[in-house]
Amino acid sequence: MTGLIGKKVGMTRVFDDKGTVIPVTVIELGPNQITNVRTKDKHGYDALCLGFGQKRDKLVPMPMKGHYKSLGITAPKVEREFRNMILEGKKVGDAIACDLFKVGEKVQVIGTSKGRGFAGVIKRHNFGRQTMTHGTHEFFRHGGSIGSNTFPGRTLPGLRMPGRMGADRVTVKNLKVIRVDAEANLIMIGGAVPGPNHGIVIVGKQG
Repeated sequence: MTGLIGKKVGMTRVFDDKGTVIPVTVIELGPNQITNVRTKDKHGYDALCLGFGQKRDKLVPMPMKGHYKSLGITAPKVEREFRNMILEGKKVGDAIACDLFKVGEKVQVIGTSKGRGFAGVIKRHNFGRQTMTHGTHEFFRHGGSIGSNTFPGRTLPGLRMPGRMGADRVTVKNLKVIRVDAEANLIMIGGAVPGPNHGIVIVGKQG
């Protein structure tokens, strides 16, 4: 996938030429620095390793400090590998800006959804509430029976129950690039993307 690492800034709205309101998500996309180049001859596959941001020096382990120093680059805050991403003439240390994407292009965005903590079945799985009548006691938001009797005598795997909600890897496809500001390293994508503001996202080309 050909893409870049960015940071979600937030949502706003823009107007097209006809005056139609378009809700967009603003993403600080890049610049990304090439931290490594994988080749089929040496590694068995083609890929580019990209870094976004800069990590504080005290947080970088000593072996990694030597690794990045030998490459002549600084340690990135976030580093990801993009398989089958080939850019001619690019080498380690080069920067890639958000003008890699064009207005009107379809993209997919990968992010980590907002964490909701421990949630019950109504919030997590959209269960209905128990009847709040005189005969129901302390069972209004419960999930009901979770198993059968003699056979099979156990709770079946995959049963929808309370548990941790959110904080999952989510991919949203078929989003459209509305505007690109290469000078400010900003890109506007129509619609919502997963994750909170200031969350790390990956924007990739489709097709």
